[in-house]
Amino acid sequence: MLYDLFEFQSGLAAGTRSWGRLLHGGVAPWLQAGSVEPASWVAAAARMMMRAGLTHLRPAYGIASVRAGNGEVPVTEEPVLRTPFGTLLRFRKDIASEQPRVLVVAPLSGHFATLLRSTVRTLLADHDVYITDWHNARDVPLSAGRFGFDDYVGHLVRFLETIGEGAHLVAVCQPCVQALSAAAVMAESRNAAHPASMTLMAGPVDTRINPTKVNELATSRSIDWFERNLIATVPRRHAGAGRRVYPGFMQLFAFMSMNAARHMHGHVDLFWHLAHGEEAKAAQIESFYDEYFAVLDLAAEFYLETVKTVFQDATLARNSLTYGGAPIDMRAIRRTALMTVEGERDDICSVGQTMAAHDLCSSLRPFRKRHHLQAGVGHYGVFSGRKWENQTYPLVRNFIQANA
Repeated sequence: MLYDLFEFQSGLAAGTRSWGRLLHGGVAPWLQAGSVEPASWVAAAARMMMRAGLTHLRPAYGIASVRAGNGEVPVTEEPVLRTPFGTLLRFRKDIASEQPRVLVVAPLSGHFATLLRSTVRTLLADHDVYITDWHNARDVPLSAGRFGFDDYVGHLVRFLETIGEGAHLVAVCQPCVQALSAAAVMAESRNAAHPASMTLMAGPVDTRINPTKVNELATSRSIDWFERNLIATVPRRHAGAGRRVYPGFMQLFAFMSMNAARHMHGHVDLFWHLAHGEEAKAAQIESFYDEYFAVLDLAAEFYLETVKTVFQDATLARNSLTYGGAPIDMRAIRRTALMTVEGERDDICSVGQTMAAHDLCSSLRPFRKRHHLQAGVGHYGVFSGRKWENQTYPLVRNFIQANA
């Protein structure tokens, strides 16, 4: 019922986009003739109508080249390993020198991994970069089986084994928990492909520290309530028909409600930029929302197990996680260097929640640990934007190179 209602609204949004295109085409001759107001206002409104609704299609990474050394080098996307739920994607550069191999571990929280394109683009200058390119659960047939917390960890282990010995992990947001888990699993089994280092950025390692609105929401209801009210069944017209999912549109609406005023002002600004012909400023806002409104559904078991394990029971924070039914001990991590990064103004993963990993990895020698608190940034500023590029990234790059 929940998914059917969303798709009914999606149909209305499609109609709105069609009317927007007709309106924009109708006012175009007035604009070409030099008319400004009110034709420019009508055209701006039409452009806004043409943007109505969400999409379940993954946007392109759009990284055609990157500056490396003294010039630009082409970048090609190369699927290295594909499973029903995700692809290990490499951004191959045509260069002769060998660079540290880095696996960027993307969140599985309602958006596609393309949300990290700026993180990848920055890392590419000095690294051989791979990413966990997660698939939309709505499009994964039931015959592919389940995908829960352990399956995510298992994918990281398999991806690292595929990349080979000496790779590095850079985990962003939610999967910091799974990255730590994979490192511990591989340490306990003496897996030769264990990561040489892991950088955990703005992740919920211990959500009991400085709880945010996200943490409070996750602990305010029972796990049964989450299952009854937030889990939907994929309709028959999709490849994943019958699969139980946490819809990406639910996660998007939850995030937007936390910062409703900011998003309202963003769309008001977009309208006036369009109305005044400020295309560059409008394009910047449009680009952000093109990505933000591309949503990905999560397998229900992964979502519910994450809420229960990470937020309600703080299982990782208590060092009582299990994998395949066996206990995982974070103290097994002895050779994987650890760096944590937090944002001063982060209202999703607050200060202290990621740094808690240092206490869990108590077997690591002090020289293998590093923490950075980036001043003046919120959650997204930890891994994107100017301060990431100019202040945080050089520290991450130096940390990886020191442990290569």
